[in-house]
Amino acid sequence: MKIIAVGRNYVDHAKELNNPVPTTPVIFMKPDTALLKDNKDFYYPEFSKDVHYEVELVIRICNEGKHVSPKFAHKYYDAIGLGIDFTARDIQAQHKDKGLPWELAKAFDHSAVISPLIPKEEFSDFKNIAFSMQKNAEVVQAGNTADMIFDFETLIVFVSKYITLRKGDLIYTGTPVGVGPIAIGDKFDGFIGERPMFSCSIK
Repeated sequence: MKIIAVGRNYVDHAKELNNPVPTTPVIFMKPDTALLKDNKDFYYPEFSKDVHYEVELVIRICNEGKHVSPKFAHKYYDAIGLGIDFTARDIQAQHKDKGLPWELAKAFDHSAVISPLIPKEEFSDFKNIAFSMQKNAEVVQAGNTADMIFDFETLIVFVSKYITLRKGDLIYTGTPVGVGPIAIGDKFDGFIGERPMFSCSIK
């Protein structure tokens, strides 16, 4: 199982970080050791002083695929969940300045919160899935798939040109505007619509 993540997939988020709006998906990866399941606590890593939260819808791949055709892409995922892409923003900035990869800022242990996954049959419209996250009981991010630059199927087609997708892989599909820093003592709660999906406390 691998985690494929998408950067800058919402226009307003790209703008809030002063990044150009991409014309093709921005892809990076996290190892399976990044997963943080079952509402477990996240422990602030000692190597960063500026970790940020980014809430994202997550899709689960259900078939092996390479060079997936657009007309068949909808058959390659079977469930949707919600996660957090924790990012060591200070390390990311240092690496971006030097033209280096982002992995140390993105792929560290437990940097990918994941909720339980909902079968996609429970969704009536993949182009209109609302999701949000609260920090200490106040909404800090709210998004909708209608605002994605690249939708689920487009991401599957694009990634599969370069990387074979396998059953159980997860694609973190990008975060909306509103990212920000975390602090010890914070509590994050994620929702798809009104449905609670995860809770994560920072220790």
